[in-house]
Amino acid sequence: MSEILGREELWNVALALPACFSVLQVLVFPFLPESPRYLFIEKRDKGACRKALETLWGPGDYKQEMDEMLTEQASIDAAHSKSPLQLLKDRTVRWQLVTIVLIYWFNQLSGMSAATTFSFDIFMQSGVPEDMIRYVTLGLGLCQLVTSMSSSFLIERVGRRPLFWGGYGAMCTTWVVVTILLNVKGSSDWVSYIAAIMIILIIVFFSGGPGAGAGTLCSEIFIQSDRLAASVIVGMLRWLAIAVMGFVFPFLIKSLGSYTFVLFACMCLLASLYTFFILPETKGRTMLEITEEFKAITVCGKSSPVEKITETKL
Repeated sequence: MSEILGREELWNVALALPACFSVLQVLVFPFLPESPRYLFIEKRDKGACRKALETLWGPGDYKQEMDEMLTEQASIDAAHSKSPLQLLKDRTVRWQLVTIVLIYWFNQLSGMSAATTFSFDIFMQSGVPEDMIRYVTLGLGLCQLVTSMSSSFLIERVGRRPLFWGGYGAMCTTWVVVTILLNVKGSSDWVSYIAAIMIILIIVFFSGGPGAGAGTLCSEIFIQSDRLAASVIVGMLRWLAIAVMGFVFPFLIKSLGSYTFVLFACMCLLASLYTFFILPETKGRTMLEITEEFKAITVCGKSSPVEKITETKL
């Protein structure tokens, strides 16, 4: 914004501003507790685990949570930590791996990264006056921030799975509406602003749904011994998807115009169907219950090989 830092003589200040947030993170992180699951399973320090739980959630017994971690620890002791290549070869976690990779690719190819990275071009295509785009983009960023901060309450109330398929479904519908509006934008001046509002709604649906749910999904569907390898695989493929979208989108918008958003709508529809029929609910379930549900998935009459797991309790 030209009223604040959007001027040529202040470009160096705008460029250096994110460093302040990085410094703030460095100062705050030493005061945050370690992951209770990491302390219990990897470090085998029950006292530190209980202390971390109390720091995060307040005083309590937490016997049920520690019982679940003990059960997971017993299953991990029977299997060593895997490398990314070993995880790719392990058929027992096939559906977890397919699911996490597809969701991260769906997130990038749903139009979200294009809407944020190329917001200026999209709003220009929508017909918003050039001198007003900066304010529309600011509103988009504020909506994304507020929705992301409040999404954790939604996960606790409705669960993770409805946020995925519901968010993707809402994004699909909104992209279709945006395409229709862009094709009739010449009929009235207000149509351009309605299209801009629809694009902001897409950001809201994503930040409050798939974007919020994907953040910790890897830790919810993989046991501790598989989590690091899964994070490596997902991280590589996620950034590959971002790079593909960044390179391809300018050519798509130039050649297809408003019909580019139909492709995003199709990706969102596929994502909604996949998460509705395949993704298990993780809310209120133990890690081993989620694992067993993934193993029960059948496609074309086949399912993942079932591995017996002995559960123990304190």
